[in-house]
Amino acid sequence: MMQILVATGNKHKLREVKQILKLRVTGCELRVHENGKTFEANAIKKAKAIKLKPGQIAIADDSGLEVKALNGKPGIKSARFAGPNPTPEKLCTKLLRVMSNVNEVMRIAQFVCVIAIVYPNGEVKTVKGICKGKIIHEMRGERGFGYDPVFVPQGYKKTFAEMSPVMKNRLSHRGRALKKLKELL
Repeated sequence: MMQILVATGNKHKLREVKQILKLRVTGCELRVHENGKTFEANAIKKAKAIKLKPGQIAIADDSGLEVKALNGKPGIKSARFAGPNPTPEKLCTKLLRVMSNVNEVMRIAQFVCVIAIVYPNGEVKTVKGICKGKIIHEMRGERGFGYDPVFVPQGYKKTFAEMSPVMKNRLSHRGRALKKLKELL
């Protein structure tokens, strides 16, 4: 059986990958300067940075939040939107502050996730998942991470942080990308 190495030190992402793929995966923390101009470029860069042994494949994601009122920002800089090493509370607080005077129509947002897979022969493929929704006016919920407390998926009333992990994984950008990835595997 092929071993899957996931380029992440984020325990929340790794848990979601394990829950959705239902395969044996191992986290592989590495430091990569994410200087790509797209989610895809950053995901590929991270996946290629893993040193593979025979029988291993590498996967890496780059994901973020795109907000209409902010012309698609924070985008690829979502994790660094509130400065270095931000907490979810700092990320959400800054986003809410920046959007304090934004009307409902412009609060439209989407989470984007691109996952790159690198095979032992060097072949690279990518898959993409998107979850559309909106940014609410306050933080709600205790689950999840990142912007989950302020994001409500389209057609729902609860934030990702208020949903069960099973429900979030079914709807989320990462969940959608991982389902596509599972088909490749």
